[in-house]
Amino acid sequence: MDLIDRELLNRVQEGIPVTEQPYAELAAGLGICEDDVMARLRSLMEAGVIRRMGGVFDSRRLGYKGTLCAMQVPQDRIEDVAAVVNRYPGITHNYLRRHAYNMWFTVLSRSQEMTEGILAEIKKDTGIENLLNLPSRRFFKVRVKFDVKKV
Repeated sequence: MDLIDRELLNRVQEGIPVTEQPYAELAAGLGICEDDVMARLRSLMEAGVIRRMGGVFDSRRLGYKGTLCAMQVPQDRIEDVAAVVNRYPGITHNYLRRHAYNMWFTVLSRSQEMTEGILAEIKKDTGIENLLNLPSRRFFKVRVKFDVKKV
């Protein structure tokens, strides 16, 4: 990565401009062309430096409720259970942990009833009853920004 890549990474972490031509605006601030911004972002994504680009919304302000869930999934069923869990649009994260409850995921929905319905369907479709629903009691927002120019 050169200095322009590093500055581009710093800027996209702050937010992509909400304009008709956001990449052109980023380019102007970096002194390069829009095509170069797009090529650099594509390259950084292909290299695994950027994992995801997209909006981050305050789901609570949009009327959603979130909960963390954990399941006990036999090792030989990880793939098929993950496929069931991941088919729900309200599942925002799904990951494995070294623990008896080894599959953890978050669910966002409009109500507790909807969440309970989703979890009941997951239990039914996977045949796994050991599923913990761990709703948050307090909200913590961790904001991480890496200053990659100093790396």
